[in-house]
Amino acid sequence: MTEADDVEVNAADADATDADGTGGGGADAGRAATAGDAPQLPRLGVVGTLRFVWRQLTSMRVALMLLMLLAVVAVPGSVLPQRPQDPAAVARYLEDNATLGPWLDRLGFFDVYASVWFSAVYLLLFVSLVGCILPRLRAHLRAVRARPPRAPRRFERFGVHDEVTTDASVDDVVERARVVLVGRVPRLPRFRVDVERQPGGGATVSAERGYLRESGNILFHLALLGILVSVATGQLLHYRGQAIVVEGRGFANAVTAYDTFRAGTAFDPRSLVPFTMTLDRFSAEFTADARPRDFTAEVTLAEPGAEPRAETIKVNHPLSAGAAKVYLQGNGYAPDVVVRDAAGEVAFAGPVPFLPQDAVYTSNGVIKVPDVTTGEQIGLQGVLLPTAVVSPIGAASVHPQPDEPLLVLSVWSGDLGLDEGIPQNVYELDTDAMTQATEDDGTAVTLFVEPGQTVELPDGLGTITWEGLPRFVALDLRHDPALPWILACAIGCLVGLAVSLFTPRRRVWLRITPAAEGAEGRDATDGGEAAAARGADGSGTRRTVVAGAALARGDDVGLADELARVMDQVRGDHPEGQDDESR
Repeated sequence: MTEADDVEVNAADADATDADGTGGGGADAGRAATAGDAPQLPRLGVVGTLRFVWRQLTSMRVALMLLMLLAVVAVPGSVLPQRPQDPAAVARYLEDNATLGPWLDRLGFFDVYASVWFSAVYLLLFVSLVGCILPRLRAHLRAVRARPPRAPRRFERFGVHDEVTTDASVDDVVERARVVLVGRVPRLPRFRVDVERQPGGGATVSAERGYLRESGNILFHLALLGILVSVATGQLLHYRGQAIVVEGRGFANAVTAYDTFRAGTAFDPRSLVPFTMTLDRFSAEFTADARPRDFTAEVTLAEPGAEPRAETIKVNHPLSAGAAKVYLQGNGYAPDVVVRDAAGEVAFAGPVPFLPQDAVYTSNGVIKVPDVTTGEQIGLQGVLLPTAVVSPIGAASVHPQPDEPLLVLSVWSGDLGLDEGIPQNVYELDTDAMTQATEDDGTAVTLFVEPGQTVELPDGLGTITWEGLPRFVALDLRHDPALPWILACAIGCLVGLAVSLFTPRRRVWLRITPAAEGAEGRDATDGGEAAAARGADGSGTRRTVVAGAALARGDDVGLADELARVMDQVRGDHPEGQDDESR
């Protein structure tokens, strides 16, 4: 029903009221007023209450509120440390906030995205979107299949209306109107056009466009729903692991090969593609003032059923391997050392990654030697200086490149605590059951070791030899099967929103009426055929009156131009007035 029809229906309802102004229910209303009884509200009951709650939950207003609430409840996940990502940071926060920390932990603020309250908002938003979309989708499908609204009786009610007279026949006018309304591509019409023949040889043309507006709106909500589903699926099936690989060594894609590994609850370790990767060479470029310019990891990748191939990994240029992305997360130095115990036997040999602490790659590391043949276990805690400058006040690095590398070590002996079955951080030394080596004056022993040099350990603990300085890379492997779907749904959101915002909803009506023929005297004199060929002005040319009106949903500055374009096409090459001037 059009807006004009609504006005007519309201007018008809007004005319149907009783003469006394009370309408059809005047007598009943008078009796109710005289009874003096207080009005009674109907009771909803259980079913009514559930229906009311469902209607509120599935309203667009509540859906928008839940969407904003979801953004709000996600804020603690970016402000507070999260246990799945950084359990050490959570432990430090609990230690530093002895009162507030335990309460936040009980409420799930250190694992926000798995908390009950975040999941409740997430699920309510999901249900609300489904409840909003399904009724709108059914109504939209019915509207698409329905015919455009019939032409109202009085066009002058509309703010945009026009009337022209042309010498074209009714069929010609209909065809001209159809051409301009449908557009150049009939399979993708601008307007959906419906023609209805009228008694007396006239016709009405009803055209409507803007169905894509609601289609875009539904696409936006469906895509938003797809994002929610994709994110939830990704959290169930994703996995992410970090591993440190030293030059010349390899890495196998297995759960046990990662230094840290996290996965969703529905992840199956057997789904990991068993590829291997070897770090052949890592190169880093720095400016003179120690600013990084480029990092390149040259690797050899071997995937099942394929020949090994050379690949490179750069920052922001990950490697695709085994349906996952391998990112270059960090890099540093791994001094290759050999430690001999008091008996002269090799107790430890191999590269030890030292973690950079600043822009000049001053790096901290720990060398743990538990497998000694005699004596106490050994722990070496120290600093690597890639380009060392030693002064009376200490040693420091001035550039990240290994121009003058130096190891500065302190020595500990005792029980490393590795046999107690408690996991330890490989980059930290547990000194609770150990004793630090000291000089005769009680100061701590400090060893300065250069590449290729062998240094005696204090107290006859053995020796340490620095044999080389390979580099290491920190790799971050991520796999989330939902990422392509999230991208597709995000694009769908943008497309649907753009279509919904920029597609005008318009209706155009034309009433085509052949003008009344000439007087009876002229008809009798000239004969029937001549009279049929002349119009009311007696000029001998049939005239056709075309009235048009347009209506838009909301403000539409282009509505008048739309109707003018249709009327210009209907008028054709000889609009009213031009024929008279040409003659």
